Amino acid sequence: MLEINSLKGGWGETTVVDDLSISIKPKETIAVLGRNGVGKTTLLELITGRCRRHSGALIFDGADISNLSTQRRAQLGIGYVPQTREVFPSLTVRENINVAARPGLWNERQLMELFPSLGKRATNFAGQLSGGEQQMLAIARALAGNPKLLLMDEPSEGLAPVVVEQLVAAMRELTNSGSLSIILVEQRADIGLELSDRYVVVERGKIVNEGASHDLLGDDAKIGQMIGLSVH
Repeated sequence: MLEINSLKGGWGETTVVDDLSISIKPKETIAVLGRNGVGKTTLLELITGRCRRHSGALIFDGADISNLSTQRRAQLGIGYVPQTREVFPSLTVRENINVAARPGLWNERQLMELFPSLGKRATNFAGQLSGGEQQMLAIARALAGNPKLLLMDEPSEGLAPVVVEQLVAAMRELTNSGSLSIILVEQRADIGLELSDRYVVVERGKIVNEGASHDLLGDDAKIGQMIGLSVH
């Protein structure tokens, strides 16, 4: 689904991601783990075309997208849930979803079933929602475009535990649906590993470790040693 070959890039002349290569298969979920500031978000921004690629190639669904605009990448099937959510506060929940809608599996009804709390607030403005509801809306809006690849940046960050549980349940349903590939950046290693098939550890813009998620899940000592992240 996505081949990243020797990717190097960042913001302006600054290099954040440095000679990174990875392959994502169709319907596969990969967790990107690592400390803050190691290049995880920048990797997603490079895939979407929102920051500057210095060298390397991005091959998406067989096509070279390295020089394409962010808009064109979205049209080809790359969905993005940024860390800052970026919902449209002056639009209703329903309008936020429908503005991004494209034909496919995920329509308004399906998304309201995936996130029942959004269904109850369909006519509320996005700016009136809680942080957790805005995160759900950001995911729903990305899914409304029926992407082939979904990028999610720290979806559980800053949310109350009960909201995280609701969000993880919806994401588990999403990953189990087999409808798309997912790259999940997640500071909570336990969540990232539970929801993914495979993990990669990023350090200083490079992949320094990778493996099957089930091999690392539950091994708190190894996670702490390898990644330096808390598990809970």
